[in-house]
Amino acid sequence: MLAWRRITLTIRTIAQCATLASVASYGNMDTLSLILDDMHFDGVVFVSSVNAPPWSWRLATPGLACAHVITQGQAWLMRDGADPLLLETGDLVVLPNGAPHHIQDRPHSAAIAQDLLPHMAQDVVGARVNSSDAGSDTPQACHLISTHARFDVHMAAPLVRALPAVLHVRGLGEAPPPWLAVGLQFLALEVTQRRPAQQAILNRIGDILFMECIRDHVETVTEGSGNWLAALKDRALSTALALIHRDPQHNWTVPDLAREACLSRSAFADRFTQTLGEPPLTYLTRHRMRLAARQLAHSALSVGKVADQVGYASEAAFSQAFKREYGVSPSVWRQQRQVEAPEASASTRAAA
Repeated sequence: MLAWRRITLTIRTIAQCATLASVASYGNMDTLSLILDDMHFDGVVFVSSVNAPPWSWRLATPGLACAHVITQGQAWLMRDGADPLLLETGDLVVLPNGAPHHIQDRPHSAAIAQDLLPHMAQDVVGARVNSSDAGSDTPQACHLISTHARFDVHMAAPLVRALPAVLHVRGLGEAPPPWLAVGLQFLALEVTQRRPAQQAILNRIGDILFMECIRDHVETVTEGSGNWLAALKDRALSTALALIHRDPQHNWTVPDLAREACLSRSAFADRFTQTLGEPPLTYLTRHRMRLAARQLAHSALSVGKVADQVGYASEAAFSQAFKREYGVSPSVWRQQRQVEAPEASASTRAAA
């Protein structure tokens, strides 16, 4: 009878792990979807420009991903401490952390760089600017679409830190990704004329192109690379991450997550820590704090209610954890965000 019970338990365990493996195999990208959902993408701000040589734009969107699409001609991306990067027709380049850079006609352009951000801040559908007084659409002109994404910077921080400084997807060459050709054709068509629902459509296109870039990059990350994104290609870790992001308020323990990942407690904890750079419960706590910070900034919920929503039965314990992460109490952090929000809006209006 004892042997039979052991066999039954073994079969159940194998069946459970097989099911989880199947879910993880399907869910690697599903886990990425959960992480992207947490970023709360809210469309893009964009501007279309026709640039006759010599020309130069500068752009910086700290914490927010920005991108450039070359729909005709070529350009050079210039960053401090990095080699010039040639961009050609059909190319898409994304700077995930919005680092300061120049995009111009040649590495040593004779043009004086102009700030591109104020043109984006106008947020006018179909806005089209010229980089110089000439501004003529000559065969040497570069047709450029520049954007920056809008999302929750705090929620995006772990993902953005794991991405390279530049994601360059080539539109020409042996095997450009099909999604790029289709997406850029659609984008170029939309910006050429005003149509109903244009801004909503452009927002979705911009979000999708950025997500496609991330997905393509994740597929190139190898196990053992030391990159946080490698966890998304590991069935066990992907399963654990999906559970944390899907149900962050649950009282997860390391044994619980290890069991769901079909690993021993020690093997799971070691693999998680080595791949993501922090222990499972530290990752869970920091994720909860980011969720709480978003609620404090964007809702009128009481601190106690926010604590409950992110898995804390005690408001005092939540406040201590939040202060360890952000340096101030939840109430003070909320007050600071309320002061900063009008200032940010005023700065945007001034830039426009």
